[in-house]
Amino acid sequence: MILVLDFGSQYTQLIARRVRESRVYCEILPCTVDVDEVARRKPTGIILSGGPASVYVPTAPQLARGILDLGVPVLGICYGMGILNVQAGASVARADRREYGRTPIEVLDDHDLFRGFVVGAHTTVWMSHGDRMETLPDGWSVLARSANAPIQAFRDQTRRLFGVQFHPEVVHSERGTEMLANFVHGVCGAAPDWTPGSFIDQAVARIREQAPVGRVICGLSGGVDSTVAAALLHRAIGERLTCIFVDNGLLRAGDRAMVEESLAHLGLDIRTIDAGTRFLAALKDVADPEVKRKRIGNLFVEVFDEAAQTLDDVRFLAQGTLYPDVIESVSVRGPSATIKTHHNVGGLPERMKLKLIEPLRELFKDEVRAVGRDLGLAEELIAREPFPGPGLAVRIVGAVDPERVARVRAADAIVRDELRRSGESRRIWQGFAVLLPVQTVGVQGDERTYDEVIALRAVESQDGMTADWARLSHETLESIARRITNEVRGINRVVYDISSKPPATIEWE
Repeated sequence: MILVLDFGSQYTQLIARRVRESRVYCEILPCTVDVDEVARRKPTGIILSGGPASVYVPTAPQLARGILDLGVPVLGICYGMGILNVQAGASVARADRREYGRTPIEVLDDHDLFRGFVVGAHTTVWMSHGDRMETLPDGWSVLARSANAPIQAFRDQTRRLFGVQFHPEVVHSERGTEMLANFVHGVCGAAPDWTPGSFIDQAVARIREQAPVGRVICGLSGGVDSTVAAALLHRAIGERLTCIFVDNGLLRAGDRAMVEESLAHLGLDIRTIDAGTRFLAALKDVADPEVKRKRIGNLFVEVFDEAAQTLDDVRFLAQGTLYPDVIESVSVRGPSATIKTHHNVGGLPERMKLKLIEPLRELFKDEVRAVGRDLGLAEELIAREPFPGPGLAVRIVGAVDPERVARVRAADAIVRDELRRSGESRRIWQGFAVLLPVQTVGVQGDERTYDEVIALRAVESQDGMTADWARLSHETLESIARRITNEVRGINRVVYDISSKPPATIEWE
């Protein structure tokens, strides 16, 4: 295991992703974690993330005492580099010129982090800092430099401590993945043996240990996460699994039929509960997105509890929580804030009657898809784009009511249909409609209208942790807008969201 200690960087999750891409398991812990917790996990190596603070500020987050004495290699990235430097007695100060974006650095050493590089050659990396290393502790060596900073990477060979001022985890660092792999495999000696197959074996064993007896009910939505979770549970415990599919009235067009028909061939015991009226009643006059998520999450659990009463010996509730849900819902970062509350992990009542099993909570979305393929699931199920647990409720900005749900559902169906028709869905991570609480003046049929606005959101991404807005063709955008304004009553305007993540999130709520 490689541990990433998070000092608040927007790129922390990318570090974990890059390590896992090198087939080594990686977890993120807050920078406030104590040395005993780190030692208990027996990491092969530790990475200190970047962060928004400056290490010389008195209130800046620090590394717990003793972590650098555990005897494992440590790599500090940006702020993490400053932590290593300052704790060793050297100095960090504000740079004369800040460095943001692509910057060439000169490689001075072709060992360890830069194995396979050429001394004296330049490579482009991604900078995001306003500080620079002023001095180095005695015995440490400089591995790379730039025109603006004489110390872009360093090494303490004796204690196997390394630091880089830039962000190798970002794709704009042209050989950043290679640097991280050099640290993980070369310096730490971590074996590349964490694969979907090995995860399945470990997960099946863990599920059997968690639920040796009794029935498990699994919340099935038809999305990739819950489908893979159900297949994994079924492999582990067989007929002791019952899947509960809740039609909460907030599903996309066709989702219910897909769940009831397409998943039947997996041999799962699926029970459908029609609870749309209850969910819409719980959301009446609710506009705050966090309140929406909490109410939906709580009601889901109530429905599961009620369903459990109709079954024998139900002891566990399983759901498809993923690692980004955990990271974004229960902030692991010491100095940063929670982004959102995901209903899977943020909406569970404290006195839930059933014990919780989350077999996928260690995985990112693309890893879940890889596990699904290894489980033998059909590609049409694996390739489904992500859909938020709270459903269309968080794609309606403002109050939720049956009319607005119908409106956004119809618009969303058009978006997905046109993306498929044009062939552009193949490169889209998510493409959907968002209903805005804004009315604008329009003209339809020679009459003045004052109707609502649909925002079209389409993004490209590898894992959902970062995303870029999709450059859809003008023809596709025109077809979507024309059909929505023609076919969806109450909509007279369509706008396109060209925000990336970060700074925006993929969903609007």
